[in-house]
Amino acid sequence: MAPLDDLASTDTNTKDQNSRPSGISYLIGRLDRSLIRHIRTAVSPFGLTTTQYTALSVFAARGQLSNAQFAERTMVSPQAANELMKVMEKNGWIERQPDPSHGRIIQISLTDEGKRLMAQCDAAIAELEHKMLADFSEQEQQALYKQLKALARTLSDI
Repeated sequence: MAPLDDLASTDTNTKDQNSRPSGISYLIGRLDRSLIRHIRTAVSPFGLTTTQYTALSVFAARGQLSNAQFAERTMVSPQAANELMKVMEKNGWIERQPDPSHGRIIQISLTDEGKRLMAQCDAAIAELEHKMLADFSEQEQQALYKQLKALARTLSDI
């Protein structure tokens, strides 16, 4: 039985229903893969990968971060984060500055070029979201946002 068939199941055995997945995980995974593909298409004309766009988005939302803070927030290893930072710094999208209160910590932030690039990419992603959510009312969009945020919070606590 395909995962989506489970959603339409009319089985009334509670024990059986609780031991089988509902199909929600499958749908979220499918949405994730499709969304990544669409984001890649939206940001590639600006010379960015999905990973680079995500990284720049973190800096745009959080301001200055150390490499360790960035790695923690994006769930990558510090080594992988450092390699990503090297490429983005070489491209002029971020800059590294010593932390004034701690000499060994380097703070990373967006450059003016990085901010300009983010504005362009954000416009493309906003258009993608608009298309994706076109059939949802404003209330439905807000409810979906709250539900997805709650799921993300719950999974991070498990």
